[in-house]
Amino acid sequence: MSNLISCVSWVKRGVSAHQPSKYVLDEKELERVSALARIELEDARVEIERAHNAAKSMGKGAEGAEADDVDEDGDEDAWVDEEEASMEVDGDVQVDAPEKGDDLAQYNLDEYDEDDVKEDGMGPFSNIKGLTFYRDNQDDPYITLKDDVEDDERSELEILPTDNLLVTAKTEDDVSQLEIYVYDESQDNLYVHHDLMLPNFPLCLEWLDFPPASSEMQTDAPPKFGNYIAVGTLDPEIEIWSLDVMESMYPDMILGRPDKTAAHVPVPAGTGKKKRKKTKHRPSSDTYHVDAVLGLSWNRTHRHMLASASADRTVKLWDLSRPIVDGEGAIRSFGVHKDKVQAVQWNEKEPTVLLSGSYDRTVRVFDSRAPDTGVGAVLGADVEALRWDPWETHAFYVSLENGLVLNFDARALPTDMKSPSPARFTLSAHDGAVSALDVSPLLRGCICTGGTDKLVKVWNVDETAGGKPAVSMVASRDMEVGKVFSAVFSPDDPLTIAAAGSKAKLQLWDVGANSGARRAFASKLSEAGRVLKEKEGGGLVGLVDDDETSEDEGDEDD
Repeated sequence: MSNLISCVSWVKRGVSAHQPSKYVLDEKELERVSALARIELEDARVEIERAHNAAKSMGKGAEGAEADDVDEDGDEDAWVDEEEASMEVDGDVQVDAPEKGDDLAQYNLDEYDEDDVKEDGMGPFSNIKGLTFYRDNQDDPYITLKDDVEDDERSELEILPTDNLLVTAKTEDDVSQLEIYVYDESQDNLYVHHDLMLPNFPLCLEWLDFPPASSEMQTDAPPKFGNYIAVGTLDPEIEIWSLDVMESMYPDMILGRPDKTAAHVPVPAGTGKKKRKKTKHRPSSDTYHVDAVLGLSWNRTHRHMLASASADRTVKLWDLSRPIVDGEGAIRSFGVHKDKVQAVQWNEKEPTVLLSGSYDRTVRVFDSRAPDTGVGAVLGADVEALRWDPWETHAFYVSLENGLVLNFDARALPTDMKSPSPARFTLSAHDGAVSALDVSPLLRGCICTGGTDKLVKVWNVDETAGGKPAVSMVASRDMEVGKVFSAVFSPDDPLTIAAAGSKAKLQLWDVGANSGARRAFASKLSEAGRVLKEKEGGGLVGLVDDDETSEDEGDEDD
């Protein structure tokens, strides 16, 4: 598996904890983890026994150092205890004591080389008496300025209210993890703060501020705010991690049923001499996903609601305020598509309405309370990404595999999916799949796209006198991330974009550094009350490698 970053998510300024806490694995946490993963000692014993039997049936017994040596003759008397034998030999040997008449015996010449030589009073400082050496400066009473290691570490991990966090889903050398970056816009400084290990290849991310329920949570308690990231992977489960806790070993919540969907035990599939049929899809369930989770969307109005899209062809709703117990899971399941559901998103203005796109080449708009009354559109290619327009309640964008981006008005879409559903406008954005799409939440009519042609483009959508939108490209750039898999606008800066892709690099682009972009969005920036400053370096900010830093310092010294 090649190195890549599959998706990126921003965290607004002022949300993160000033000092992230360290993960503590105590008895209470062990109980929570056991309950969350549904791990029981008896079940573990049964799993081990089943795995052992399966390994036997495949002809894979214990090998190497794990296998016990078996004596073919079975003659245990032939074995000799080496320790006892050595003791017997030592007992027969007599050591001759030095004779009294030996004048050299008093010098112990036999042990001459074993003596520890202590050379006191040698060297230029031999006249210094009582010199004391302390291995640690903390123990030296004459050093009054102590080095506080904890304070240094605390300052390095500090997150200021003016800092943004960025979360990337990165896979490198077959190891998947969440990398959490800190971005200081005033200094154009981007660095990795900490990371979290993932069990499988990540496919989607969604930030949320609602603390997931635990077994001790009280339902009548006032709603709280936090800093969490939901992760969808190739596994059927959804993991929710706290971004304010470092070195976590287990997520705060798992949505799904790993005890039902995980395949822990290898099952013999044959000798390999004959061709086998492809494995069938797991039977679908209304309470949990049975295939990879491809898309996530958090409801910012009803904060306890999370929607997920899966390769099992369903869209599911999860209530984060309810502890996950046996027999319970998703509160609703929608089978509105006939193929894998690639993306899903809530409508911010109408918080019960969902938008979903699928590999069946359709998009659906439906109310989660009455999904059968939804509308939709038939497309000419597979859906890559979709976004509601935050500036128009009923408008949304869809990017396709064939390089097109379409804009629809949900009010004009049919219900039977057989009538034609023309788009308001169509944009030929990239030479290849448009794998990334976003709409600026701070600047009306500003969208960005990213594609497999390695380009990130920014577009300006203006309303004309006739009511038909006029679209023009403002800027285009190769952000040196390879094929673009994710491109997202900053929630705090109107023209800052984070992009990542097949090169496993995260890059930030301040489009406002482009003079043409500043002219194109001048009127909209003034309406939004935003002022852009010119920056050096073309507005591109990336992670500085240690090798590059050392080379730059060497050039300055020269």
